[in-house]
Amino acid sequence: MPNQVYINNIAKFLPNKPVSNDDMESILGMVNGKPSRSRRIVLRQNGIQNRYYVIDKEGNINYNNAQITANAIKNLENDHFSTQDIEVLSCGTSLPDQLLPSHASMVHGELGNKTLEVISPSGVCCAGMHSLKYAYLSVRAGESNNAVSTGSEVISTLLRADKFDKELNCTNHLEKNPILAFEKDFLRWMLSDGAGAMLLENKPNDNGLSLQIEWIDTISYANELDACMYAGSEKNEDGSLKGWREFDPEMWLDHSIFAVKQDVRLLDKYVVEKCITPLAASLKKRNIDSEAEVDYFLPHLSSMFFKQRLYDEMKKQGIEVAEEKWFTNLTKVGNVGSASIYIILEELFNSGKLKKDEKILVMVPESGRFSYAFMYLTVV
Repeated sequence: MPNQVYINNIAKFLPNKPVSNDDMESILGMVNGKPSRSRRIVLRQNGIQNRYYVIDKEGNINYNNAQITANAIKNLENDHFSTQDIEVLSCGTSLPDQLLPSHASMVHGELGNKTLEVISPSGVCCAGMHSLKYAYLSVRAGESNNAVSTGSEVISTLLRADKFDKELNCTNHLEKNPILAFEKDFLRWMLSDGAGAMLLENKPNDNGLSLQIEWIDTISYANELDACMYAGSEKNEDGSLKGWREFDPEMWLDHSIFAVKQDVRLLDKYVVEKCITPLAASLKKRNIDSEAEVDYFLPHLSSMFFKQRLYDEMKKQGIEVAEEKWFTNLTKVGNVGSASIYIILEELFNSGKLKKDEKILVMVPESGRFSYAFMYLTVV
């Protein structure tokens, strides 16, 4: 029989002090020395009030990705668990600090604990969920007694003004069509740094809360759709990507090859519908009544702009989750990519609100090439 798997602790690490909307440009800088014309419009649409950067107000880079991830893992330690106890380390991120070695190997090096199994799932926002699923399956199969999974992002160093060129002026008609803000300049005012970690074990905590993982589903639509969010490449007219290795080095800067980019037309057309269709299928497959059997709904929202559209599409496809059951902290911490769902769940886990037998539904959309992840938890 497979093991039951429990999330027995969740921790986060948010670098430096929170950065308000008014302080963002002083840290990230002004492209071509001019204030952004779209910043206020984008911020009004996404609803974010604070976020975190590894860059401090003096311009110093205080942490890299491996370091903030290791700090989140260290924050899992308590009287019953230390980093020396970890059997499997699964670390997901969108953008590791280097091409090689792997992100998990670098995090393991930062921990300096003991020899253990490591794996580094890649992706964008779903990378943290892929990391979690590997950890879950390892414990469930009896391959390990415990596993630590992480999601982390350091994006601010790529959002500095000197990383962008004059093609950033994507502000025409933003007031009439806010989806146009989802270009390069949108990403500068949206994305944040941070890390989250979860401890998974084959037994629940003796005291306090645990979250039993009932199931995790992931799905990709890359067979149907072109890339939507990408970096280290340029998009061809036919929708394919031309990778950085195919460009001469002098073109890397001229064409902003390493900038994170988004095809806003694809995003607007597919991100909501393609997310809710597999969610409805997952719930139907297990005969879950969303109205009666979901006490908390934790969506990873890239922007509050999408909240109503998601709600409407869910209702259209027969998923009834009252708005008061939705739980997110996007406005307080920003969009932290693969770490977001860890940071959302950490806040709920430690809020004192959860009660025995309550059910939690988690949803993580990824616009990279349209991947989605869903998870269903029971409070024990």
